[in-house]
Amino acid sequence: MQSEKNISSRVDFGLAFIIFLLFIASSIAIYSAQTTGQYGQNFLLKQIVWYIVGVGIIIGVITFDSDQLKKISWYAYGFGCFLLAFLIIAPESIAKPVNGAKSWYQVPFMGSLQPSEIMKVFLILSLANVISGHHTKTPVKTMQTDLWLLGKLGLVTLLPLALVMQQPDLGTSLVLLAILLGMVFISGISWRILLPIFSGGAALAGTVMYFVLWHPEILEKYLGVQQYQFGRIYSWIDPYNYQSSAGYHLTKSLLAIGSGQTGGKGIGSREVYLPESQTDFIFSVIGEEFGFIGSSIVISLFFLLIYHITKIGMETKNNFYTYVCVGVISMITFHVFQNIGMTIGVLPITGIPLPFISYGGSSLMGNMLAIGLIFSIRYHYKKYMFSTDT
Repeated sequence: MQSEKNISSRVDFGLAFIIFLLFIASSIAIYSAQTTGQYGQNFLLKQIVWYIVGVGIIIGVITFDSDQLKKISWYAYGFGCFLLAFLIIAPESIAKPVNGAKSWYQVPFMGSLQPSEIMKVFLILSLANVISGHHTKTPVKTMQTDLWLLGKLGLVTLLPLALVMQQPDLGTSLVLLAILLGMVFISGISWRILLPIFSGGAALAGTVMYFVLWHPEILEKYLGVQQYQFGRIYSWIDPYNYQSSAGYHLTKSLLAIGSGQTGGKGIGSREVYLPESQTDFIFSVIGEEFGFIGSSIVISLFFLLIYHITKIGMETKNNFYTYVCVGVISMITFHVFQNIGMTIGVLPITGIPLPFISYGGSSLMGNMLAIGLIFSIRYHYKKYMFSTDT
């Protein structure tokens, strides 16, 4: 009896409740999205099944402590890179291109599986392992050691990033970069190194935008950028001029969210037709049917989730755990800002789903795997909370 009470005291029920509320929000939104009449399958039922599978993943991951996670991190990283690399040569019978991107495996009885979704979490584990191991081996910090750490982090990220870009999948590539930047930011690398790099990155982004707007043929010729990717930028800047093509989803999304006003039209009362709204544009459904109030509630849930993970990362005395928390926060935060930003026209459309809300088994599995790591951290660090060890 005592051991059961001890175990239950180490389970993060607060985090579980937040995930449950996100599950409720996802179920309501997907149920409404699939009532448009264009779909012949029950997305809500599938999402519930994926959530149940996700709970199983969390239960499995929670048993691993930091030492075990460190040991398996490189095996997981290698496995994830293998899955991404095999996509390149895989026959279309098991890896069929969708909308010009070869990003999914066709798995019997499961549907499609996108390996880049779990690769995000494997990258977080590997980068956390690199940072914690580097600081253990080099307690005295110099410019040389900081540059070496930055180089290692860049190399670890480069391989999966290159494989994802090969598909091509710009959205997931940006998520991998967001994870890298978030973990570099807290890695302890001197700002004398980071500031010029960040400044150079901003200048590079501005240069790329210049070529996109005025000389796209150069990017297309030398960097292999696809024409449809230019359309996303043009339709973001002037969506109504492209509303019959690349700007169609954005103009419909803006109309849906705007028409929801303060309180929304009510569940099942959608009037704006938006194709595939159960996936990347699920926030448009929420905005139309539940208005500003409902949208604010969903955003608040994400703020609670990020705050909760941040609190766990600050409380633990294990640096590896802290870096894992930062990686998960970077991943989820970028997903939320990018997805909601693209539905309201603040950011370009990149095809990134809203975590825990959008329909999709691969995305949900990746997010539940990441949350499983947070449950594991909370479960194991409790034992050392009153220890004098640092």
